[in-house]
Amino acid sequence: MLEVKNVSAYYGDAQALEDVSLTLPDTGITAFLGPNAAGKTTTLKVISGLIRPASGSVWFEGEDITRLTPMKRVDLGIVQVPEGRKLFGSRTVEDNLLLGGYTSRKDGKTKERLDYVYECFPRLLERRTQEAGLLSGGEQQMVAIGRGLMARPKVLMIDEMSLGLAPVVVEQMFELIGSIATSDMSVLLVEQHVQNALEVANVGTVIEGGQTRLTGTAEELLASDVVRESYFGG
Repeated sequence: MLEVKNVSAYYGDAQALEDVSLTLPDTGITAFLGPNAAGKTTTLKVISGLIRPASGSVWFEGEDITRLTPMKRVDLGIVQVPEGRKLFGSRTVEDNLLLGGYTSRKDGKTKERLDYVYECFPRLLERRTQEAGLLSGGEQQMVAIGRGLMARPKVLMIDEMSLGLAPVVVEQMFELIGSIATSDMSVLLVEQHVQNALEVANVGTVIEGGQTRLTGTAEELLASDVVRESYFGG
């Protein structure tokens, strides 16, 4: 579905990525793991078109999209759920969801997408007229993911889904992600909760110091000495 090929990227003179490569299958969940400041969010921004790489390329469904604008990439089906949710707190739940469905208006399927999101997250249907800023952290994350789903993604990138959430809510969110992974969508999950991410994912990639460190199936990464030493203390 999507390939990041030997991408390097900078913030000014500081190099954030060095020859990073990442491959997403057509379907399923890919865990994208690494410590803080490893380059995970920067990689997502390169895929979204928010950062232009200094070298390397991004390919989607066999086409080089490295120079496409972020808007064009959303039209293709590449959608990012940002870290920290970034909701419009004074607007209702439904207003926030409809903003994500802007591209769906072109084919007249906004209502269909909204019904789909409410089916995935029934709690949002109950809260649809409530201001998003008054929701719990878990509910706000549902809105953020639902807003991404409104854009009919082929690739849905979720950045730090569990950030700031209570452990019991984290467990619920991972269950929800497992349930919404469909036969026509690939999910790229950036996550600090490594155990949870690999339990729900099919494959994964570990990045460290702006470089790709390890790639494999979720089972292989869970059994890897590199992952055990880095995240589970050996």
